[in-house]
Amino acid sequence: MNFSLFLRNLFFTLLQPGIVAGLVPCFLIKKIKIANLDNSLLQNAVAIALGLAGLILMLDCIRRFATEGKGTLSPADPTKQLVVTGLYRRTRNPMYLGVMGILAGEALFWNNKWLWLYAGIVFLLFHCFIIFREEPRLLRDFGAAYGEYQKNVRRWL
Repeated sequence: MNFSLFLRNLFFTLLQPGIVAGLVPCFLIKKIKIANLDNSLLQNAVAIALGLAGLILMLDCIRRFATEGKGTLSPADPTKQLVVTGLYRRTRNPMYLGVMGILAGEALFWNNKWLWLYAGIVFLLFHCFIIFREEPRLLRDFGAAYGEYQKNVRRWL
């Protein structure tokens, strides 16, 4: 991967999932003062594991977009090649699932209904974006290859 592609991926990672899964939840935690540290050790361990699994999944997808797709996660700088390896063989949207894992981990760790509500709204927005913008663009960009991929791989799980 060239340095320019690395910088573009770093920028869009900080901009998009960084804001959705990092900055907004931090703002909500501080603004609403939702910290609840009365969780059990098990609840915190599950929350941290879920968040870390989501982060690892998201970073793996970003790496695949850069190395295999020759692009970034951003619709402003999309991949040049269709990525269908790794978890993309099982779900068409593992990066979104990674972000949702991070959000679920945060909501569980902070044990707050507002973070759960935020995660639900984010999922709904992701789902609508995928159906109405992303999938039509992928069909235009990759044609029959994406159509075949859609037939063989589920949108979510």
